[in-house]
Amino acid sequence: MPTEPSPYGVLYTPDPTASSIPAKSVDELLTPAIKFVRIQWIDFINTVRFRVVPASYFRALYANPASRPGVGLGTVALGLVGLATAPGFSPVGGYIYVPDLASWRVCPYAPGHASVMGWFEERTPSPETGLSVAICPRTILDRLVKEAQDKAGVSFLIGMEFEFILVTQIRPEVAYASNADWSTSAKLRTGSAETQALEEIAQCLLVAGIELQMYHAEAAPGQYEIVTGPLAPLEAADAVVFTREAIYNIAHKHGFKATFAPRVHNNSAGSGAHTNISVHGGNNAPRAADAASAPNLTPAERSFLQGVLAHLPAICALTLPTAASYARMQDGIWSGGTLACWGTENRESPVRLCGPQGHYRFEVRPVDGTATPHLAFAALLGAGLRGILDGAVLTTGDCPTPAFQMSDAEKRAVGLENALRLPQTIEDARKSLGLDAVLKTALGEEFIEKYLGLLQTFMAGNNDKETIEKLIEYF
Repeated sequence: MPTEPSPYGVLYTPDPTASSIPAKSVDELLTPAIKFVRIQWIDFINTVRFRVVPASYFRALYANPASRPGVGLGTVALGLVGLATAPGFSPVGGYIYVPDLASWRVCPYAPGHASVMGWFEERTPSPETGLSVAICPRTILDRLVKEAQDKAGVSFLIGMEFEFILVTQIRPEVAYASNADWSTSAKLRTGSAETQALEEIAQCLLVAGIELQMYHAEAAPGQYEIVTGPLAPLEAADAVVFTREAIYNIAHKHGFKATFAPRVHNNSAGSGAHTNISVHGGNNAPRAADAASAPNLTPAERSFLQGVLAHLPAICALTLPTAASYARMQDGIWSGGTLACWGTENRESPVRLCGPQGHYRFEVRPVDGTATPHLAFAALLGAGLRGILDGAVLTTGDCPTPAFQMSDAEKRAVGLENALRLPQTIEDARKSLGLDAVLKTALGEEFIEKYLGLLQTFMAGNNDKETIEKLIEYF
């Protein structure tokens, strides 16, 4: 007799009152062990920047209730490409960057330091928007999360996978740490430098309050993966910044350069940043029109999925933001393929449906470590939320095999005959973003204009070798 599939693994549901970082006052956060605070932000090209202030000065920022606690930053803080100012940004004017104490984390990788993210605010409030800066990545993501709850009764959880490569030297030739296969013990021998680094990274995340689910050896030379548990979107994006910083710093301590560059081996696996999103709640009523395509998904999940697939070419401009990102996005190498589709446990589809029935998550595979996490999450949630608000009908079915291997008849059977092709270059992705009205509304036209003004080819070298060297150095 058929039975319902049983749940497995750890089952997660959002708790709006919960946080991995309990709310505390400045005096509680600044324990005697904390000597310095890294007031940090991440810009449009995924550069982590910070100002280090002594604990005493950070405490002084909060001493006067009549004064905003913050530091002054130029308006170029979000729009620098190397030493050049991107179009749309100016050396004139500035913001106040106000710490968000909810993002506070102690930094075990830098003893005596803590880090805190913040909000870009205007120096003088405007009648229309007050102090809010419309192009602040954290502000954009936070606004969309609140809009989803207020307008659709929907909340999200996001968990991350961090694929990276440990490099022992960059020049004259790139050399990598231990070379062995996927998940093999040979790549994590007790006492080896790479094993010590991975164990210290794992311990750092646990101490900092980030749920570590696992770490293991990945397929490419020197490649490893760390998987962290789901969090509410803003906290998840902040945790990505912290986790990458922990990996970079601890790898450096052990004599390695960690890189999240998307493809450094032509004959082996690239490095992705698979983004796992679960959709919870939803006010929209069931619809018969699309239930047949995914009967086990909720109406909100189906509409979210349709929203993401319908705008995936434009989303790629934010989730795959460098020219090198597209060397990884090919058919037949388990990176998600080139057709906008979805499939249950199908690693050759850009959206892979995972988890037990009733506790599904969407693993979005066209994301890599060159993406600014707040912007990547905002693009995905903005498109998916539009689908939910519009009651979008899911037009494609579950792909049982890799799409590039399907015959025309097989594609028609799951509605893929007119499926969108994903961009194959950064130029194509940026063109799609510039034409996408939904993402312009979700992210804001001012942000889209300034983002598209960035020089996205800044990582290109004179040849493949130079490009790989620059990617490893920067990412």
